[in-house]
Amino acid sequence: MLHPTALIAPTARLASDVQVGPYAVIEGHVTLGPGCVVGPFVHLSGHTTLGARNRIHAGAVIGDTPQDLKYKGEPTRLVIGDDNVIREHATIHCSTKEETATTIGSHCFIMGNAHIGHDVQVRDHAILCNGIAIAGFAVIGERAFLSANSLVHQFCRVGPLALLQGGAAVSKDVPPFCIATGINSICGLNTIGLRRGGYSAEQRAELKRLYHLLFLSGKLRRDALAEAEALATGEPAKLLREFVATSKRGVCAHSAGQHGEE
Repeated sequence: MLHPTALIAPTARLASDVQVGPYAVIEGHVTLGPGCVVGPFVHLSGHTTLGARNRIHAGAVIGDTPQDLKYKGEPTRLVIGDDNVIREHATIHCSTKEETATTIGSHCFIMGNAHIGHDVQVRDHAILCNGIAIAGFAVIGERAFLSANSLVHQFCRVGPLALLQGGAAVSKDVPPFCIATGINSICGLNTIGLRRGGYSAEQRAELKRLYHLLFLSGKLRRDALAEAEALATGEPAKLLREFVATSKRGVCAHSAGQHGEE
């Protein structure tokens, strides 16, 4: 159903069962897949593609131009997968170059007033809580959880199943499975997330040993990584080691003053 007050450009492509609420605006080259629901006062624009069964709540602004002074009006893109929930007044911007895209995976929950900047990549099943802000080119891993009002600097990586506590701010990479707290600090493993995610006791124990080696042993990072090559035998531990080894911005350090589960 398309509400009579909605404004829909002739260049937009909507599946036959898409629902569009009052005063929504769909302009540019927007594509909406089957089962999508667009709430009142939503603004969709640009070269924006949404897959199936996405629900967009009131006042969200999706596909607007990037907040980047180098952007010169090129037809850049935003690609969103399936089964996402995007709540009130969230903003998601297109990329800065034609050959790239801002991407949101599938089954993500993006809460009210969240901001996802240009060229960001958000993987599947991420949960982004109220008021979070993710700057350009950042990468948010699968099943990552960003608590309310947390901030991610441009070009940062947040690893799979990492958790940012409320108000955390990071300008360095957050390793997979870790809890970020304060500013550029981690305070242990996301053990609850690991259990809920189906990771075995053996995998969790190996991650705990690796965490202690990389962040608590006092060894130089290169020496700890060399030692970790033999220690990390399971896939989760290998992922953690590889993430730390390939970081270009450096990774958040353990903060002894914070309470977490190592």
